[in-house]
Amino acid sequence: MTDMYVDRIHRREALRRALFGATLLAGLRPRAQAAPEAKAKAVIQIWMWGGPAHLDTFDPKPAAGYDYCGPLDKPIATNVDGIVIGELLPLLAKQADKYSIVRSLTHGINAHETATYMVQTGRNPGERTVYPGAGSVVTAFKGFNAGYKGLIPPYIVLTQPLGRFSEEGFLGTRYAPFATGGDPQQARFAVEGIVLQSVPEQRQKARRNLMHNLNTLAKALPGDASLQAMDEAEEQAYELILGDAGKVFDLAQEKDDLRDRYGRNTFGQSCLAARRLVESGIPFVTINNPGWDTHRQHFQAMRQKLPQFDKGVAALLQDLSDRGLLASTIVWCCGEFGRTPKVLWEAPWDGGRGHYGQVFSAVLAGGGFRGGHVVGASDARGEDVKDRPVYPCDVLGSIYALLGIDPDGKLPNPQGLDARVTPTAAEGVKMGGRLKEIM
Repeated sequence: MTDMYVDRIHRREALRRALFGATLLAGLRPRAQAAPEAKAKAVIQIWMWGGPAHLDTFDPKPAAGYDYCGPLDKPIATNVDGIVIGELLPLLAKQADKYSIVRSLTHGINAHETATYMVQTGRNPGERTVYPGAGSVVTAFKGFNAGYKGLIPPYIVLTQPLGRFSEEGFLGTRYAPFATGGDPQQARFAVEGIVLQSVPEQRQKARRNLMHNLNTLAKALPGDASLQAMDEAEEQAYELILGDAGKVFDLAQEKDDLRDRYGRNTFGQSCLAARRLVESGIPFVTINNPGWDTHRQHFQAMRQKLPQFDKGVAALLQDLSDRGLLASTIVWCCGEFGRTPKVLWEAPWDGGRGHYGQVFSAVLAGGGFRGGHVVGASDARGEDVKDRPVYPCDVLGSIYALLGIDPDGKLPNPQGLDARVTPTAAEGVKMGGRLKEIM
């Protein structure tokens, strides 16, 4: 299994973005263009890092036999007639009316880095131009340049970056994600640059008071414009660290029974943190959930991973719905590919599943996506697309359209290239059409 590459944005860079992002324009503004009517305001992307097995999650094939299903051969009915899902997802089975399943995603790529690039950008990997991923595209149209005023950066990753490519692409670091670091299941969620695990709040306030007492320059030059600007930046920084803005990461403000419903683990509490972030106005949140790259002992791993996933996502959907947020928040669950339908029983895999980009599944909910539907189908063994192939650019274009971003519009490009939000047919990218069936 490939180790996750970690490249956090450090405290100084995080504060620089938060404090000056709203006023320092980088010269890369999306051009004015007609856009579809927005139904969604935010996206929560649940990135199943490593690639989940479609046969064990949202496209079960019990008739394929033991060599394909292993011990997970008893799919369960959902609350939508005719839709069944994997047996380890009982809570999500009760919420199928809130989400739709795409069972015919395909790109044919079996390498992590290139498959991630394809799913996140909709573009063919290996070309000269590196395009931005979905979160960075949304940031370009819904972030600082579009009137976003928050101190928290508009694109958050819980808790580590995807690490497979530079997600901001040619847009530049201004549009890169802010990875929180830390662990939301801990008593104090130590967010990089915002929450200091080792420094209590009272001590931080005492440090600030001491700094003010020693600041003789400001007293000697009252009214100096540059010093006033520094004072304003300091106020914003401490509002982020000690004020209400940073408290969005304080999960202790939530009731214990709600936290329990999400699951007292890193993934469950990340789902809760994501809800708090979109509720506060953050337009794009990624939950980077590793552990799906199950080359060996796959079924043992699934008995741990799937119950946590089931509990966290089911609680998120219900919580968003209860708060009236699901109608304006897209929840997108997917990995870079699926896993081999046929189980690798032989040594050294001992019941593992390999990478599989020929056909896999995704889940879409909220923000204008209708629930209780299935788009496309795989064949009897889940080895190939049987009906309605869906490509990554189709999913991305559908998400952008629901956010009010023109999928055919132009992206700002520093070299002046004619770069589009989603690829055109002339770029040689396969496409099957946007997901009108569920929009």
